[in-house]
Amino acid sequence: MAQEPRPLVAGNWKMNGLAASVAELQAVVARASSQPPGADLLICPPATLIARFAEAAKGSIVAIGAQDCHTEPSGAFTGDLSAEMLKDAGATAVIVGHSERRSLHGETDDTVRAKAEAANRAGLTAIVCVGETREEREAGATIARIQRQLGGSLPEKLDGIVVAYEPVWAIGSGLTPTASDIREVHGMIRKYLTTQDESAGSKVRILYGGSVKPQNAKELMAVANVNGALVGGASLKATDFLGIAAAYS
Repeated sequence: MAQEPRPLVAGNWKMNGLAASVAELQAVVARASSQPPGADLLICPPATLIARFAEAAKGSIVAIGAQDCHTEPSGAFTGDLSAEMLKDAGATAVIVGHSERRSLHGETDDTVRAKAEAANRAGLTAIVCVGETREEREAGATIARIQRQLGGSLPEKLDGIVVAYEPVWAIGSGLTPTASDIREVHGMIRKYLTTQDESAGSKVRILYGGSVKPQNAKELMAVANVNGALVGGASLKATDFLGIAAAYS
């Protein structure tokens, strides 16, 4: 049996955080350094804080990531940031294809795939997000929807890729799928990955995201093929974020 990938607990700060927020990161670094969890830790702040956070976390077990990138390395794309720029600022990973990017910015699977390939080009880990809406779940279309997203969004090369399953209806709602629901989707994702590339696919970390809290983290992280969490609001506070990571203590 293949060895389980080392878990990853990643925090997506979304459009939250100012310069003073470095104190929250420092609290994460301090506590994680004294009591290391059995998981890798990643914080993805807004782009304005990446360099500052990378400096504050330097030499610690906490890595810093980004929330999006452009597909091209440079060019006339006002307001955009390339994967190379994020790497230069100190990021080691980037989230691509989050449901908010897909719904609010009209990103397609093809766009997400191109961004994942850009991350790979720059030497960043791409965290590729997939997930269904409540309407799709109620229609029994969850598995078909996730399979289409995987097929369109993942690059051919799976090395350096993380997949995050975030049911759209659970993000920020306080609602979570049942352990059985999560097990079914994560099992399908693992099967899809290993079918594409048995060796690389077995090493890809599959994160669960969607109203993950310290109170439910242990149960959710114990589900088969759940290799960590992509955390939204609960990642803004060091106590909550580390409470989730403590599921791997």
